[in-house]
Amino acid sequence: MLTLLNLLSAVALLIWGTHIVRTGILRVYGSNLRRVIGQNMARRPLAFIAGILVTAMVQSSNATAMLVTSFVGQGLMALTPALAIMLGADVGTALMARVLTLDLSWLSPLLIFLGVIFFLSRKQTRAGQLGRVGIGLGLIILALQLIVEAATPITTAQGVKVLFASLTGDILLDALIGALFAMISYSSLAAVLLTATLAGAGVIGLPVAIGLVIGANIGSGLLAFIGTSMRNSAGRQVALGSLLYKLIGLLLTIPLLHPLVEWMDSLNFRPAELVIGFHLLYNSLRCLTLLPTVGLMSRACAWLMPERPETNGHTTPRHLDPAALATPSLALANAVRETLRLGDLVDSMLESMNGVLRGTHTAVSQEVRSLGDDVEALYNAIKLYLAQMPREDLSEQDRQRWAEIIELALNLKMASDLIERMLRKIQQQKTSQRREFSQVGLEELTGLQSQLLANLRLGLSVFLSADPESARQLLREKRRFRAQERRLAHAHVSRLQRKVVQSIETSALHLELIADMRRLNSLFCSSAYVVLGGHDTGALLIDSVPDEIHSP
Repeated sequence: MLTLLNLLSAVALLIWGTHIVRTGILRVYGSNLRRVIGQNMARRPLAFIAGILVTAMVQSSNATAMLVTSFVGQGLMALTPALAIMLGADVGTALMARVLTLDLSWLSPLLIFLGVIFFLSRKQTRAGQLGRVGIGLGLIILALQLIVEAATPITTAQGVKVLFASLTGDILLDALIGALFAMISYSSLAAVLLTATLAGAGVIGLPVAIGLVIGANIGSGLLAFIGTSMRNSAGRQVALGSLLYKLIGLLLTIPLLHPLVEWMDSLNFRPAELVIGFHLLYNSLRCLTLLPTVGLMSRACAWLMPERPETNGHTTPRHLDPAALATPSLALANAVRETLRLGDLVDSMLESMNGVLRGTHTAVSQEVRSLGDDVEALYNAIKLYLAQMPREDLSEQDRQRWAEIIELALNLKMASDLIERMLRKIQQQKTSQRREFSQVGLEELTGLQSQLLANLRLGLSVFLSADPESARQLLREKRRFRAQERRLAHAHVSRLQRKVVQSIETSALHLELIADMRRLNSLFCSSAYVVLGGHDTGALLIDSVPDEIHSP
């Protein structure tokens, strides 16, 4: 039992090391990788090579699949080059499997030691993130050693020998087992390395090992397809094409299995080396052979999984009609309607703050996260829609309106992120720290929240109507809000001086929320400056607002 646990923990360490390398590389070079992948690569060899290089860097074909499906889903990349990149990703995975099987035992402690030093001393710098990558690489090499050591006693167990003896070389059954290995370990690399270990110990023969390796590839394709189940049809088409290519490789191998095994037996290599070598050769030949067919496969995937209109409420843009792009005024009107819809989502998020402050909404986190995802989706849709408009063809007035829409959409997106962070802070205090605002402090915060909601709605109205008088009213409300939040901050300090226990316990959060609300108010009121164009804003005065501090 302990031996099996050691093996499972070694596989888990391998997966974790791969995750650390992937996240570290993406944090340091993520924008560059996205730029390389995001280019519309019409030349298939270039896309193929890009898939190899990116996968070699992030140590995972699944990570490459996530990036590619994201770009295809957003319309930034066509399906044909995306499939070419996925074929390259398969070759990149096989290359890294070969590299990681070299004797690098001396390198593991060195990488971990230096990585920890750089990561802890310069955590927020590029050198610190590269130290994180070094830790991940060291853990991967260490995990491979532990897998070999843990698998050795298992391979000598009589029960294991009997279990694998039941695999008689039926490639379909072996491929199914290999796919299960890859899905359980969440890594085709781990499944291939385990297969090589079993073959090296003589537990399985070459026919079984070949089936397991091919099945591990299919398992990684299934993982990618399952991972894109929540994406749109364009993203799922990429994963489907990659999976179909892996299944085609299985079908092509079936008639060649026996001649292939005889040829591999004639080579003077150890069984483990033959397994790793077959993995690299199989993926390289399969992908290079199938690369010219990516155009045909893209059409087949589009036929098997056609685009269908999304019926999921908010997340799908309703007004961004591509056909209207030829008429700038109509396209801008569509973008305005969608931006107002974006404002309605932020309105809903802000409304939920009242219930969270008062404790009446205990399960609002999932709802807020869903609204935040909807805001992200609509913001990206508006941004990409406007990016398709040729600005050189716009009149001066249309250009100004184009800029106003972009600015307001960005402000609403920033407001959504800020509201989500505020709600997380409040819920953390109420659930983990078990602290409550004082009754007076609670009423102050809910009062500010109500003013914010009113200013958001007035700001959206100003954006739509471009009425100068409404814009001046919005600026007066902004300054009134600023004066109010200053008074409430002073009132809170007065309660601290009187040593009100609840105010003392929640003081940091209370002042942070007031500051966050001030930022939100600035975002909501920015449309007034656009309408007034910098004129008449300096002469605005707040109706006499008393400055006395209310500190009940």
